[in-house]
Amino acid sequence: MTFGIGDAVAAGLKVLDKFIPDPEARAKAEAELRVSLMAWDKSQSDVNAVEAQHDSVFVAGWRPALGWTCACAFALIYVIGPMITWISTMMGSPIPLPSFNVEALMSLTLGMVGLGGLRTFEKIKGVASK
Repeated sequence: MTFGIGDAVAAGLKVLDKFIPDPEARAKAEAELRVSLMAWDKSQSDVNAVEAQHDSVFVAGWRPALGWTCACAFALIYVIGPMITWISTMMGSPIPLPSFNVEALMSLTLGMVGLGGLRTFEKIKGVASK
């Protein structure tokens, strides 16, 4: 489940409707809420950009490490695991493999693929910094 600025504003508006009955004051509070949430989102994006440019693998390497972890998990679930099961069954002693939480893996991987797609779009448009 994704949660964006629009969702946060909608949740905040429900609270504003209860505590600020004046429409004009409520509109001002809504504008302030939107500005503060957008500033928070911008500051998080700035932190992400600085982390990605860092020379240390322990700072900048978490994104690639996460990508390789997802790739290895998919290989285990869809290639290596079935081959082990098939070969062990053919040899007469099947090896049961544990079950994996594929839903969580898919959420993580699809989120990363989406971000990668946005990066590709930036490169095509010529606005990528590197």
